[in-house]
Amino acid sequence: MLMFKTIIKEIIEWILLIFGFLYWIVFGFSISLVSRVLYVILPPKKGILWGQYLLQKMFVVFIGYLKITHLLQLEDKQLSILAKQKGAAIIAPNHTALWDAIFIAHRIPDILCIMKGSILKNPILGGGARLAGYIPNNSTSQMLKLAISRLQAQDRLLIFPEGTRTKTEAQWLNPLKGGTALLAKHSGAPVIPIFIRSNTRFFEKGWPLYKKPKFPLKISIHVAEPVWIEKNESSQAFTQRLEQLYLKELSSPHSLQRIPYE
Repeated sequence: MLMFKTIIKEIIEWILLIFGFLYWIVFGFSISLVSRVLYVILPPKKGILWGQYLLQKMFVVFIGYLKITHLLQLEDKQLSILAKQKGAAIIAPNHTALWDAIFIAHRIPDILCIMKGSILKNPILGGGARLAGYIPNNSTSQMLKLAISRLQAQDRLLIFPEGTRTKTEAQWLNPLKGGTALLAKHSGAPVIPIFIRSNTRFFEKGWPLYKKPKFPLKISIHVAEPVWIEKNESSQAFTQRLEQLYLKELSSPHSLQRIPYE
């Protein structure tokens, strides 16, 4: 009897997970298609607002679905507080999984993401990302120029200081890249570290899509106090200071503390 219930539970979870993927494909492609049209006919400022609105609504429904089906338990109340704050800011989470940006953007609708340039060509996300004014990182110099100009316009940027998802073999995070420090140095905007913890390695780098995780997924998102680069502090020194801050927090005892990969 217990084995039968376990099998039924596995089947139901697979069905719910597949529906989640289908939602993402259907609505992502539809929004991307609409966004490509809006990108041509709307002025840039209005286009960015529409792009952010469409993507955020899609993210909200997707995460709502995961919660209602008990596939996800998410603790992210601090993001709601951050969303109410105004002014330029560099929002900088550690990068545990493929969908980290979704958790941030669904709470902070006006955020501009710095992302891989290849995503702009993605049929599911590309159109919406382009319309929303997301910044590709193909060229470091061009990315910095665009990002600094947006910060000077009092926008909020989302950047992952690790540059990519935390590697499987890494205990807490990858060594931080220097882009976050350069943005802080040349814009004067504060860096707001965000610490993402999870009980799963689902969607981490190298996770195969056919591998079902153990549900419910438990994710906790903690927002730290803003950090400013000091007047005479080098970008390298600031990057090291940030990295130590992440290491200290992520290595501290927590119910969702990252465990070594087996």
